Amino acid sequence: QVQLVESGGGLVQPGGSLRLSCAASGSIFSISTMGWYRQAPGKQRELVATIASGGLTNTADSVKGRFTISRDNAKNTVYLQMNSLKPEDTAAYYCNVLGRRIGSSEYTYYWGQGTQVTVSS
Repeated sequence: QVQLVESGGGLVQPGGSLRLSCAASGSIFSISTMGWYRQAPGKQRELVATIASGGLTNTADSVKGRFTISRDNAKNTVYLQMNSLKPEDTAAYYCNVLGRRIGSSEYTYYWGQGTQVTVSS
């Protein structure tokens, strides 16, 4: 099995910062794209940012200039540095990994359990 363990969420005041982490472990052999999505109550899940294995990133316009995605391939970990947080950033944040399990020739999307980010004064 493949596990994605997220950490770093919490309550922060507007203008504050948080750093999310997501570590992939288990029977994963190779990881391609890693990313973060978020879902606010009553809304659809939306892309926040992705990063390819070579480092190419894609960031949603709503967070561009405030959020930065990065990864450590040696640790199979993806990070999301969130600065200048706004109340509208409040959501559950989900890690997403496109990976290949040991013994498999196919890449599959895996999801973390989600970590809550609340921006409020």
